[in-house]
Amino acid sequence: MVRFTCKDEDSAAAFDTLVGETIEAIRQHEPGTIVYASHQVDGQPLQRIFYELYRDRDAFDAHEQTEHTRRFLAAREQLLASVEVDWLRLQSGKGTTS
Repeated sequence: MVRFTCKDEDSAAAFDTLVGETIEAIRQHEPGTIVYASHQVDGQPLQRIFYELYRDRDAFDAHEQTEHTRRFLAAREQLLASVEVDWLRLQSGKGTTS
């Protein structure tokens, strides 16, 4: 899970465009990416939260090496004030294999 805080409203709009392009490429080219969702945060117009779920570590590593992900990582820097990453470990859930 990743929380992004954009610099300002213009940066947030540009970030959303970049995210849309990236997610379309993920849909088309990453069968090992199970969920890749971008969320707006109610009451926090400059924040976005990504929830990402990969088949396994190899799928995540493959995702990180794609051209569209590398483009996203490079382009986002000028738009963001901060990035917070949380690595999650499943304890239990519905719709999960554990």
